[in-house]
Amino acid sequence: MEIGKYGKTKNYNDFRKSDNYSVIRSEVESGILRSTNYNNSYLKVDVVGGDERIKEKKRSESEKVQSNKTEIEYGILKSPNHRNSDKYSVNVKVSRGERTEEKTRSECDVSNGKWVFDESYPLYTSSSCPFIDEGFSCEANGRLNTNYMKWRWQPQDCNIPRFNAVKMLELIRGKRLVFVGDSINRNQWESMLCLLRGAITDPKRVYETHGRRITKEKGNYSFKFVDYKCTVEYYVTHFLVHESKARVGQKRVPTLRIDTLDRSSSRWKGADILVFNTAHWWSHFKTKSGVNYYQEGNQVYPHLDVPTAFRRALTTWASWVDKHITPGKTQVFFRSSAPTHFRGGAWNAGGHCKEANQPLNDSTHTFYPEKNIIAEEVIKQMKTPVTLLNITSLSEFRIDGHPSIYGKRPGKGPRSGVEDCSHWCLPGVPDTWNELLYFYLQSNKKASSTV
Repeated sequence: MEIGKYGKTKNYNDFRKSDNYSVIRSEVESGILRSTNYNNSYLKVDVVGGDERIKEKKRSESEKVQSNKTEIEYGILKSPNHRNSDKYSVNVKVSRGERTEEKTRSECDVSNGKWVFDESYPLYTSSSCPFIDEGFSCEANGRLNTNYMKWRWQPQDCNIPRFNAVKMLELIRGKRLVFVGDSINRNQWESMLCLLRGAITDPKRVYETHGRRITKEKGNYSFKFVDYKCTVEYYVTHFLVHESKARVGQKRVPTLRIDTLDRSSSRWKGADILVFNTAHWWSHFKTKSGVNYYQEGNQVYPHLDVPTAFRRALTTWASWVDKHITPGKTQVFFRSSAPTHFRGGAWNAGGHCKEANQPLNDSTHTFYPEKNIIAEEVIKQMKTPVTLLNITSLSEFRIDGHPSIYGKRPGKGPRSGVEDCSHWCLPGVPDTWNELLYFYLQSNKKASSTV
């Protein structure tokens, strides 16, 4: 049997006799079983060489839908209202192993868990990776306590695979993996370069295509992994939208065009995997005050609050993604905001984190940032599938993971007294963000192979 062979009711009797299905009534269209009574969810039938498999979409663990809604329990789709339904109700026998794999892929909340001390970490060292810029290389900058490198994230209800550089390179073979965002995304991008570098024996087989050395001053990089014909790229944009200037009164002042995407967006097109972020710069004085700063068209708002401006900027980004990204070719991720851990003051007013050498015992006192909520709401309105890479809560525990006073090498001039409790040491917390990205990419590949 082949997918889509039956049309609407063609060969209905043959289909009803198949081992794994009890067809009650309705229609089969191109191998898709639809249930109008289950919140627009659907099931896709994969029928290849007589082996029928069913893959459930949009499941949530132990979900029970009442009244006329379809109920899914342990791989069994039941329709209590089937006598009045125009759709099939299908009983599917699913093995325990298949249920476990499905739960691991789709139902586990990987953001809920704990940090476990693991001597087998880190996955690379600062001396083995030449791609860590000075601000993130804490060990090279004199940090003696290296326990911050040895914590592994353990989700509560499932396991995530240990990052495998060879498998990751196979996943992106012949592709472009592109990180777009602020310096926190540069943190994650450098981590990814270091993780992948471990699988390459000849250092000459990895190089920056323009011969650029990674520094804080430059923001556009493309590293080629020759043996896998792929690139891992980073494009800096603090807000995703365009930083500009406009005349206000007699002066030209910096503005943020929340209705226009960043000019580097033309370079993102054609990427196979896109990892976006923005949040860090929305807390700075100019954006926070919102006075004569946010611009739409020729209008510069005398005042606009951050949540409103952030939502409009993300809506601009979402419109660009929906217009220029082809689902099925490009996988899109949006990483949630990374927490800061300044104690005793703000970043420029004596805030510090240098005493921290252990993760926090709990972070239940923290709240979910409003910017994350806005991002989720915008993503839900998009036609393009976007995976939210939620790293906020798990990173909230890691007060010990910041460069603090070790964001600069000793002897490189006088310290300003400002500690870095925003970015992250490498190796460190961003490696876990990339392990989650690796988990999602593997899951997406498995899902697509069964569709």
